[in-house]
Amino acid sequence: MHAAAPATTAATTATTPTRPATTARPVPRWVVWTAHAVPLCVLPAGLWRIAMGLGVPLGFSGELARLYEGPDWVLTPYVILLSLIAEGFALLTLGLVRPWGEVFPRWIPFAGGRPVPVTAAVSMASLGAVAVMWISGSVALAWNGSLGMDDPEAPQGAAAWLMILCYVPALAWGPLLAVVTAAYYVRRRGLTPSPKAARDRT
Repeated sequence: MHAAAPATTAATTATTPTRPATTARPVPRWVVWTAHAVPLCVLPAGLWRIAMGLGVPLGFSGELARLYEGPDWVLTPYVILLSLIAEGFALLTLGLVRPWGEVFPRWIPFAGGRPVPVTAAVSMASLGAVAVMWISGSVALAWNGSLGMDDPEAPQGAAAWLMILCYVPALAWGPLLAVVTAAYYVRRRGLTPSPKAARDRT
């Protein structure tokens, strides 16, 4: 009777489908770190905006203080939603180093279990990187000129440095995303997983 137990266990193991949480090709560790750095770079700016929306004093004065004073029925939901959306898009970078960036998860209607088209993924990620670099660069230039930090009503002293330290990391979002996108393309180039392999990794 004791001898039958291993056979049962073996049979159960053989019939249990495996769900390997790996990509089709190994992802270099430095690429994984780079991908994880993206949401971390975006997080400080989001927390700063949320604090502003909740009414935390951040150094604005005069008309700017009235404009950015929270909590407010419009400002507060806006900055919270903006921060969540930005962080959500930043987290999508992880898909470029995870299995769900190569094979659509099963819960996605119609596409679940199918391989993610390399061209589509690379094109969208590349456009995202360019858009983020343009937006963040434009905002940085605007706040560094007459529309921002030079305004006497803008944060000064320690408050200004806090704002800068929160927003400067976000400037790395675009370049880091571009690097991870290039690595994703190189890793998946010429690799077309079979439908069975795609189903096994979802």
